Amino acid sequence: MDHPVETGNAAVGAGTLYWEARGRGGTPLIVAHGGFGTAGGLAPLCVRLAVHRRVIAIELQGHGHTPDSDRPLRHETLAEDIVGLLDGLGIARADLWGYSFGGGACLRAAIQHPGRVRRLVVVSFPCRRGGWLPDVAVQMERFDAGSADMLRQTPLYAAWREFAPDPAAFDRVVAKMGDLLTRPYDWSEPVRTLPMPVMLVFADADSIGPAHAAEFFGLLGGGLRDAGWDAAQRPASRLAILPGRTHYDVWAAPELAELTDAFLSAALAGG
Repeated sequence: MDHPVETGNAAVGAGTLYWEARGRGGTPLIVAHGGFGTAGGLAPLCVRLAVHRRVIAIELQGHGHTPDSDRPLRHETLAEDIVGLLDGLGIARADLWGYSFGGGACLRAAIQHPGRVRRLVVVSFPCRRGGWLPDVAVQMERFDAGSADMLRQTPLYAAWREFAPDPAAFDRVVAKMGDLLTRPYDWSEPVRTLPMPVMLVFADADSIGPAHAAEFFGLLGGGLRDAGWDAAQRPASRLAILPGRTHYDVWAAPELAELTDAFLSAALAGG
């Protein structure tokens, strides 16, 4: 199904935040890309999800059409940008879907503003830095401004440069991303208190190991008891581990849209 695309720029803490929307009805869904990604990269997923709802794909600070600012990259401030977008569009409460870098921003938005989030989907992002596999953590420590030359040889850079309002800002954005990747964090305790249902999605060959996926799910009340023959004890949150996928392509899994749609639609009767 074809969905006309509406675009705009919302005034947020970083200056402006680019968005593109498709679909109508239902609780609005905010979709946030991974590191050096764009809204357009997630268009196939958004088109499928827009059948039942309004889907608003965003581009976070220094990504796509959204310019960088003088702020460092922090999940906490990116979260405030998401809420600023909701304010600008007159949305009182939304569903959030975020992958990797965007998953961290959406998770923090739910932690910082739980009343603004109805349901949350976090794809391939751990709730604490120790959830990344050890070899991935080592790679993150080595990611710095000097990584810009390597990234210029990848399709990520080509997609980023196509829309960037200031292509010369790439080295600066890479340096900020490197700084973000080395910062310690542990959001386990606030995750325990999240009031909304959460769906966690990981790949079976992810940069986050299955042990952390189970730990994260346990913080949300999942996997702690048998659901019972009538499923009366089934948790509100969900965990999916997609086979044959990695951290770098889990967002493109065709079953992801179906899983997301089922999770978001399950609450239509109960709010």
